Formats: sequence, structure tokens, C-alpha cells
Amino acid sequence: MALMNIDKSELLRWVLVETSHPGNVGSAARALKTMGFSDLRLINPKIKDVSVNADAIALASGAVDILERSSESSSLASAVEGCSLVLGLTSRDREFGPPALDWETARTLIADTTSSGGRVALLFGPERTGLDNDHLALCTHRVWLDANPDYPSLNLAQAIMVCAYTLRETLSRHLGGRNALSSREEMADFADPAAVAAMLEHWREGLEAIGYLDPANPKKLMPRIQALFARSRLHKEEIDLLRGIAKQMLLRK
Repeated sequence: MALMNIDKSELLRWVLVETSHPGNVGSAARALKTMGFSDLRLINPKIKDVSVNADAIALASGAVDILERSSESSSLASAVEGCSLVLGLTSRDREFGPPALDWETARTLIADTTSSGGRVALLFGPERTGLDNDHLALCTHRVWLDANPDYPSLNLAQAIMVCAYTLRETLSRHLGGRNALSSREEMADFADPAAVAAMLEHWREGLEAIGYLDPANPKKLMPRIQALFARSRLHKEEIDLLRGIAKQMLLRK
């Protein structure tokens, strides 16, 4: 029996960051197509033009259309632009960065967001190192998959298949309904991570201008401020307010 298409799949972006092997991209495309997803975005793949790479095509095994429609870019910020929810999949704990969620909670959040018309990006890092702190700086949350704590490592295609399969199940349960706690207007009002990152850069400049941040000895001030703001999902008007404060700090220079 044919698999049912997920109505909200067009609101989901699957973002692979600095993937080393084209075959892994092909396997990811196959996993996505099997589960009814299609928006695949590649950021700085180690080997360019993945869509025509022989290894990628072979392992896509019939999902070449997903490869052909995939986009390649050097900018992670552009890949998550317009997304009110950006989830970085990583098994590593971090001292700083966005708040952590387990995958089960994240799936519910994805369903609520897409039900309200919000766009969602799921980020998967390089095969050897995973997402680094710069990648996670553009995420609203970091997410882990529940696995053997002694060996939590999944390869890229496995991680995507687990996420796609379970997310398909969650979205299927939400079809035809909406979460009462979430509205289209609320989701549309969240600032995207690129806007938050730009605000943080504005604040860094402002804090240097008033002498609170020493660029020669910054310590962990900006990561702490970033973590502080990450615990609250900022709205667009709050970004404007915070940038206004930064502007006043710069005027005191």
C-alpha cells in the first residue's frame, strides 16, 4: 500500500551541514522520500554537485528526484531563514548554546509549529564531528535521540531515517487538528535564528563600545548572553527592542 503523503512536509527543511560522503546524501534522500518528505538542503558539502554524483545516485535508489531538487549553499543562515523552529540534532552535551530537548518532545513541538503554519528546519552535522557551536548558534533548540548512553552514535542516514519515520507518525496524528496552545499569529511572530544572531552581533559591538566587553579578553560573556536569550524564544518586536538598546550603547562610544 502506498505511503500517505504528509500535508505539512513542505514546511519542513532537512539540512545537512558539511557532509563528507555523497553516498550519505543519497541515503538521506532515500529515507526522506520513503517517509514522504522532500526539502533537502546541503550546506558546504565536502564534494560539490552532489545531485549528479554517482555514489549519491546509487544510494538514493530511486529517490534521485529528491537529490535533483536539493539545494547547495555555503550559508547555513540562509537555509534556516524564515524558520521559527530550528532543531540541531546532536548527541553531545554543551556548556552553552540553545536549550536541549529529547526527540519525543521535539516531535510534538514540530507538529504544533507546522500546524500553525510555521516553518521548521532540522540540522544534521558532519559525519565525523557533528554540529559545532557555530552551527548550534543558529538553532532554537538542540535535540538528542534516545539511544544507548554507552554508544549513542548513529550514522547520518540512520539518524535521518529514525527522525523521518517517527516524525511522520507524529504528524499523521496531528493531521486535521491544531494545538489549542499555539496559533498562526504566535508562530509567525517568532524571530528566526538569523535575526537573533544579527542582534547578538549588534550587542557584542555595543558592549565593546561601553567597555563592558574586552575584545582582547572576552572570556565567556557572549556565549553566556547567547544562552540567556536562547532560553526564551524571542519575538520580532523583542529583537527590535534589543537592537535599540545596542544602538544606544554604540552612540555612547
